[in-house]
Amino acid sequence: MSKKANQNSNALKRLIASQKKQRSLIICAALCSIINKLFDLAPPVLIGLSVDVVVRESNSWLGGLGINSVPNQIVFLAIVSFIIWSAESLFEYLYGLLWRNLAQSTQHNLRVKAYSHLQRLEQSFFENDNSGRLMSILNDDINQLERFLDQGANQILQLLVTVLIVGFAMAYISPGVAIFAFIPIPVIFIGSIRFQKKLAPKYKDVREKAGDIASRLNNNLGGMLTIKSFATEAWELERLRSDSISYQKSNRKAIKLSAAFIPLIRFAILFAFLSILIVGGLKAWNGTLAIGTYSFLVFITQRLLWPLTTLGHVLDEYQRSMASTNRVLDLIDTPIKISGGSIRLSNVKIKGKISFKNVSFSYQNRPELLKNFNLEIEPGHTIGIVGATGSGKSTIVKLILRLYSINNGNIELDGIKIDQLDLNDLRKAIALVSQEVYLFHGTIRENISYGNERATINQIKRAAELSESKEFIENLPEDYETIVGERGQRLSCGQCQRIALARAILKDAPILILDEATASVDNETEAAIQRSLARITSNRTTLVIAHRLSTVKNANKIIVLEKGSIVETGDHDSLLKQRGIYYDLWNVQAGYK
Repeated sequence: MSKKANQNSNALKRLIASQKKQRSLIICAALCSIINKLFDLAPPVLIGLSVDVVVRESNSWLGGLGINSVPNQIVFLAIVSFIIWSAESLFEYLYGLLWRNLAQSTQHNLRVKAYSHLQRLEQSFFENDNSGRLMSILNDDINQLERFLDQGANQILQLLVTVLIVGFAMAYISPGVAIFAFIPIPVIFIGSIRFQKKLAPKYKDVREKAGDIASRLNNNLGGMLTIKSFATEAWELERLRSDSISYQKSNRKAIKLSAAFIPLIRFAILFAFLSILIVGGLKAWNGTLAIGTYSFLVFITQRLLWPLTTLGHVLDEYQRSMASTNRVLDLIDTPIKISGGSIRLSNVKIKGKISFKNVSFSYQNRPELLKNFNLEIEPGHTIGIVGATGSGKSTIVKLILRLYSINNGNIELDGIKIDQLDLNDLRKAIALVSQEVYLFHGTIRENISYGNERATINQIKRAAELSESKEFIENLPEDYETIVGERGQRLSCGQCQRIALARAILKDAPILILDEATASVDNETEAAIQRSLARITSNRTTLVIAHRLSTVKNANKIIVLEKGSIVETGDHDSLLKQRGIYYDLWNVQAGYK
């Protein structure tokens, strides 16, 4: 078996293994397809019996069963035909219902499972991948699989049943004539396998090109302001056109190959049909083959071979779906590098002492940023972290949240290594206001209460008041029910940042991290937020990362980072007396230099 065929076989096995809970539904759907096909193959038998009745009258096969008169035989055939047609229709309805339900439930299960797994992957995974490709997998690839299960699986199953049942019946009735119907079958299957081998890499390329387009669209829609401000609409349109043409060319190669399949199969079928027509006709004329049997063979040959014309389409869908299945299951099988420990946390019992002990860390394929880094943050204290861009300020936050794994050393919370703590509990204990504010499409109320669905409107308003956002919210036409738009694009940067601060306040976690939380607010609002910080930070450990030194002026301790190392530490006044880096930064920002 070829490598590509092995990949498809493995994809099918992986898919079935991932849907163990739906095994009974799969079996029921398959049984309904088989029973429906058995009834569907009955009409040629009825035609053969009808011809036998008309030609041989009381000596027909039905006459041998005791139904002597021709009218009674015809009435009997009519009743049987009605029952068969009704049963066929019933099981067609049932298999259609079951396969479609299976397709929908499989689509749902895989999408939820893939997204659930995606959320558990470490931050570095998302830095090395792109959201457009992931969107393509979660949407397009899973939809492709749903389309195959909706129809293709049933078609393959019924095709196999047809070949087995009809082939056996023809061989039993007249092997000398049936052999001519069997000759094209190996040709068709060998041709199908060869087409399959050639189609597999082409459809893999199609899916990759589709992912490229999704990535381009996702990036451009998210960066529309930048595109407009740099007047690069024509350039971006040309880049999208180039990606779309690549996708079109890739699809054309696959279509060109798959379109040639059915015409070739038709000629193989024509050979078999003409052989049955001529050889069987001569045998019936010579009296060595019953007329009814000959009629049955002519009609059943079409039932045997004509479905094979759909083989190209079915294989086409199969190839597409298996390529998509591999991408979805590869995502689900991506190993999780950061997993939680077994120690559970309760926010009520957390004191908030954070310790970095000889921590070393480097981003993937980059020089070591932290080396033997040590830091003690006392519970209930506010610590300011300042330094130049790239000095490691935000990295400290990411390591506390376990968005990345450290290379060496330990980070502890209340004396417990954080990799021993339940990951969900650890992150619930930390409220973060990031420098890259993200608001979800929805109302201001929904964004402030994000992660705290039980919050009352009074609690939401209190958080808004502490974050100095209450006034601007209540001046909006729909106040807390105002839609912020995707990524908060209907609000200013400062307004978005204040809502993000309100969201963190409402979380009421024992540890609060403000990563450039006042970077996008005006001086007046910053001063107002500074007045609120005393209330916000009381009884909780607070890390304030800032370029604006006025934000950390009142912290219990300030550390100055340079290239991942602490070069100065102390409170505001003591650092000014040291006349070092902090002193220089303060004078620059205060306008003394």
